Amino acid sequence: MSRIKQDHSRFRDIVRGKVRRNLKSYISNGELIGKQGKDRVSIPLPQIELPRFKFSAQDGGGVGQGQGEPGDSLGQGDGQPGEGQGEAGEGEGEKALEVDITLDELAQILGEELQLPHIEPKGSKQVVSERDKYTGIRPVGPNSLRHFKRTFRNALKRSIAIGEYDAKNPVVVPIKEDMRYRAWTTIKSPQANALVIYMMDVSGSMGDEQKEIVRIESFWINTWLKSQYQGIETRYIIHDATAKEVDEHTFFHTRESGGTMISSAYKLAARIIEEEYTASEWNIYPFHFSDGDNWSVDDTATCIEILRERLVPVSNQFSYGQVESPYGSGQFIKDLRQHFDTVSAESPLVVSEIKNKDAIVGSIKEFLGAGR
Repeated sequence: MSRIKQDHSRFRDIVRGKVRRNLKSYISNGELIGKQGKDRVSIPLPQIELPRFKFSAQDGGGVGQGQGEPGDSLGQGDGQPGEGQGEAGEGEGEKALEVDITLDELAQILGEELQLPHIEPKGSKQVVSERDKYTGIRPVGPNSLRHFKRTFRNALKRSIAIGEYDAKNPVVVPIKEDMRYRAWTTIKSPQANALVIYMMDVSGSMGDEQKEIVRIESFWINTWLKSQYQGIETRYIIHDATAKEVDEHTFFHTRESGGTMISSAYKLAARIIEEEYTASEWNIYPFHFSDGDNWSVDDTATCIEILRERLVPVSNQFSYGQVESPYGSGQFIKDLRQHFDTVSAESPLVVSEIKNKDAIVGSIKEFLGAGR
C-alpha cells in the first residue's frame, strides 16, 4: 500500500505541475467552468502520455506467437466483411486524460501562480461559531451519552477483582459505580464570513463574449475567496435602466436591451447590505462589470455619491471591471479614476480594464492582489 501511495503522490505532483504551467491557458479558455462539480473540477491534461503495450520484435515464443506470415488471415471475427463505418485515418488519435482536482487545490495553485497574498479579514468582521466536542469520559451523565465499552470494562474489572467472575458463565452486570459517560466541551472559534455581490450590465451593448469573460473571471474570484473564508454568500444583480436580483444562471444568460443606469444596481446592492448584513460581522466584496456606458452625467454623479457614502465604507474592497465592447464608450472607468484614488495599493476601490479573455489573468491579480 505504501508503494501505491507513493506512486499516487508522484502522479498528483505531475498533475499539479501540469495545471500550474497551463493555468493561464485554462483561465483564458474557460475550460474548467463547464466541468465544475460540487467541490472539484475535472481538467483535461492531453500532455500526459498513457502507458501502452507494444509487441516485441523478437522471434521468441510466447502467448499469441506461432507460425505464420505477414498478411495471413486470423480467422472470422464477430463482424462481417464490409460492415465497418468511416474511413481509415493517418496518425495517432488525440490522447486526453481528465483528472479531478479539488477547488481548494485549484485555489492554492492560483495563489501560487499569481502570487496572491492571503486575505486578512477586515476589523472585527467575524462570527463566533460554537460546537460541542467530546473530550473525555466521566462517571456521571445522561443515558444518551453512556459509553458502553468503558462501562462494561469497569464492570468486568470489578467482578474479577472481587471474585464474582465465572469464566464458564461470563455474565457481567454493571452497577452504578461502573457507569461511564462521554464528556464534552463547547469550543468557540471565530469564523470569518464573506459576502460577494456580483453586478453586471446586461444592456444591448454587453454581448455573449463580454458575459463569458465575466463568467470566467467570477468563477476564479469565487474559487479564491472560498479558500480564504469558512463561509461565503454570493448574490447576483443585473441591470440595464433598472436593476433586479437574480440567481446565478439568470445572471450569466440574460440578454436585455435599452439604456443603462448604473446607479440602479448600486442602490440595490447598498440596500441588500444595509438590510441583511451587518457590516461589522461580514467581509463584503462588491464586484461590478460593465462596458463603461452610463445613461447620463447626472447618474454617474449619483453612482459616485453612493460609492462614497454607502458602498465603499462598508466594503473590504469595491471592484469595478470594465469589459471592452465595440458598442460601449468606456467612460465610466475614467469617471471613477477621476473621483477616487485607484492607483494606491491601499485604495478600497480597484478598477480593471478587461480587453479580452487573455486579460482575465491580469484582472484577477489586480482585484485580488491587495489581500483585502
